[in-house]
Amino acid sequence: MGGLDRDAGDGGSLIRVDGLSAAYRTHDRGARGGRKMVHAVHDVDFELKKGQTLGIAGESACGKSTLGLAVMRVLEPDAVETSGRITCGGESILEMPESGFDADFRWKRIAMIFQGAMNSLDPVFTIREQFSEVLSRHGYDGDADKAISRAVREVNLSESVLSRYPHELSGGMKQRVVIAMALLLKPELVIADEPTTALDVLVQAQVISLLKSLKSDEGMSFILITHDLAVLSEIADVVGIMYGGQIVEFGSLQEVYENPRHPYTQGLLKSIPTIRGGPPSYIAGVPPALLEEPRQCRFIDRCPYAMEKCTAPPPKFVTNTGYVMCWLEEEEKAASQSNAAAPPPREGS
Repeated sequence: MGGLDRDAGDGGSLIRVDGLSAAYRTHDRGARGGRKMVHAVHDVDFELKKGQTLGIAGESACGKSTLGLAVMRVLEPDAVETSGRITCGGESILEMPESGFDADFRWKRIAMIFQGAMNSLDPVFTIREQFSEVLSRHGYDGDADKAISRAVREVNLSESVLSRYPHELSGGMKQRVVIAMALLLKPELVIADEPTTALDVLVQAQVISLLKSLKSDEGMSFILITHDLAVLSEIADVVGIMYGGQIVEFGSLQEVYENPRHPYTQGLLKSIPTIRGGPPSYIAGVPPALLEEPRQCRFIDRCPYAMEKCTAPPPKFVTNTGYVMCWLEEEEKAASQSNAAAPPPREGS
């Protein structure tokens, strides 16, 4: 893995992703008649230790949700070219047959709170019936009623919700129901895709508090996918900043937030409103379409520090706690070693 030591031992590692890529077929035809591809995720690396929360942040359409779906192995039928390696508990899960992964991993060891989860409940079944379906589908052989009651209490809901239909619940209650479903079989890892979207500030705080308590009390690990950097600062241990289908900066929360290395990370952080400063800034331009694999730095058209070297894709340069994909890192290290003049200064460096 470019920014992590491939030869290092697990050291408490729960999940490790090496060179993960995924693409989608489009309905458009290319020059040779074949369907064009959207390269949604390309060469993604990260490692998550037991009990940690990994925050994945970035603009819309940067590949965050596809990354979560690929780990969960629930990509849409048009998804192709999934490559790389995902190791969970020492087992390579991409190489497993679907039947084996579904029986041994999905929902039991890795569960997911899907984006738009409040609308994913079936309107014609009660909440209890939908909980029971999850247990039955994944071969639960314990006391189903006790498992359902426990899951509902863990998310601070009354058991009375079990006899209701989804339309009888508020948005916050439905969100917690979906979280409870993800917890039913006590997975080691929960992938939460925008779990606080469309919730008011008070309910957002309740959901984040719930995830924190599950992490501390149950020892669960989370991959939290969001565009809200403020939410990540509340719960994440490590952070991956995604742009153009790649994690362009990966590291500890403290390092990424206090000493961001990538110009895109710096731009995202400066876009957060503060009570002390002036109006927030924004990053001009739009992300790449990814209909073709870029043969240059994916941020080159929006980067204030772009230089000739950026016409080649940057590798993963190792940082104190992770890696960054930016040629400026090489320039700064070379300048430091030779005591030469430094390149244009970057905020946070």
